[in-house]
Amino acid sequence: MQQPATPEQTHALPIRARELAKANLLFLISDFWYGSCVRHTHFGSAQGDIPMDRRTFLHVAAGLSLGPVYGEFSARAQMAWPSQSIAIVVPFAPGGQADLAARPLALGLTKILGQTVVVDNRAGAGGAIGAAAVLKADPDGYTMLMALSAIAVLPEAERVSGRKPTYEMSQFTPIARVLGDPNLLIVSAASPYKTVKDLVDDAKQRPGQIAYASAGNFGASHLCMEMFCSAADIKLLHVPYRGGGPALAGLLGGQVVATAQGAGPLKGYSDEGKLRVLATFGTERHPAFPDAPTFLEAGYNDVVFYVWAGLFVPRAVPAGVVMRLRQAVGAVMDDPQTIGIFKNAGSPPAYLDAPEFTAYIETDSKRLIAAVQKIGKLD
Repeated sequence: MQQPATPEQTHALPIRARELAKANLLFLISDFWYGSCVRHTHFGSAQGDIPMDRRTFLHVAAGLSLGPVYGEFSARAQMAWPSQSIAIVVPFAPGGQADLAARPLALGLTKILGQTVVVDNRAGAGGAIGAAAVLKADPDGYTMLMALSAIAVLPEAERVSGRKPTYEMSQFTPIARVLGDPNLLIVSAASPYKTVKDLVDDAKQRPGQIAYASAGNFGASHLCMEMFCSAADIKLLHVPYRGGGPALAGLLGGQVVATAQGAGPLKGYSDEGKLRVLATFGTERHPAFPDAPTFLEAGYNDVVFYVWAGLFVPRAVPAGVVMRLRQAVGAVMDDPQTIGIFKNAGSPPAYLDAPEFTAYIETDSKRLIAAVQKIGKLD
């Protein structure tokens, strides 16, 4: 007799295959019940008690709900999760803030979950390509997304541009916030600009001629730089790259004059004397760069921007898997080794569990969406 699919196998199968497995399970259960007791059982009818043959029983069994039975198998499958390797999709090139958040987390999750967790960089469209790829994967928890704050505004950016969004935030379930750093305005160490005022004064003399790099249109670095330009009443030339890593390489290679990023990707280059931090978009000076003033100190009251990195899964991922992930991520973010990795990189953890993270996104996205609408459609 053919054996039914195990809980792990059933959970890993595509939807169509799961239905076949469910049908097979129904047949095997009914066969067992029929063989054990039904062939000896008489059911009442208008004509009196009649024995139930196999075909009649299967018709009756097919009409019964297998919810409790199949639900138990599904619950066991979720409890057994994970049974294979897991991918964290980073929708940007290596070297940026999302990549920095994903790699220590993947290392910690590998230890806790007992399965290999890999980082898969899928750059493009300011993060929209990677986000869409996660939604196309099976909603089984084996494909996750490490996104930056721009994930909450890209759908609005698509609408502003007259295009249909590739995704909506309602299609994702937040798992946890990992990092939450203010961006920093930086220039090359060889730049003549020593202060924000130096950059602003030159930009007013040469409107649209000083180039800055971003991780992509409507991404975190783009939004905060446009906030700065609006507050300072200057026009800079925006050069979008395919992620924070390439944008930083463009700065260091002299292709652009400035960019804005979180502290993590910058710390090593700063220690080597390759770049200069002009200001922080935070409300307080950054502990890794205490000599850099805030934009508030520089006289720009509305220039505050924090870029967060958070983990998401598709909305259809089972609740049991979501809870397992939340517990595992919480344990990783509480681990001294993980905390040390982030601190040494210049980005201390800013962990929020799913409920708090969801509320944070709702508040933060309103401000970011307003910035997108102010930028408007790009040429």
